[in-house]
Amino acid sequence: MIEFPDGLHEYVTTPVRRVLRLVDGDAYFIQTANSRYRLEIRSNDQALAEAR
Repeated sequence: MIEFPDGLHEYVTTPVRRVLRLVDGDAYFIQTANSRYRLEIRSNDQALAEAR
């Protein structure tokens, strides 16, 4: 499932063809048979500290 910044969700049911990662950041590009997605990984240090 992919969650977009505006709160909408989309279920991806097609196989993933490739995943590419940007070297200088935490951005990934995911390509399926009929779509492309950009995925950004953002860490929240405060949330991580609270989880411990």
